[in-house]
Amino acid sequence: MFMEKHKPSDEIIKELDNLLSKINAMEIVASDNFQKNSIMILRTLVEGQIHSINEFGHLKKAIDLLTLELFNVQNKIKN
Repeated sequence: MFMEKHKPSDEIIKELDNLLSKINAMEIVASDNFQKNSIMILRTLVEGQIHSINEFGHLKKAIDLLTLELFNVQNKIKN
């Protein structure tokens, strides 16, 4: 069994945005409270995923900046 290659975050967000559009379309035709509540849950989950991916990107940038600073400090100590 082959593992699927990890998709870039911008591609995942695009897919989630498309999913959110479909959820919004479902809301238009929802006829009862169960359907409306289910759609609300789906929207919350998809928006949470988008937020998590964005926050992960911010954390990655912060770690990269911290790593660069550690290398700068290490170089200053050596010199």
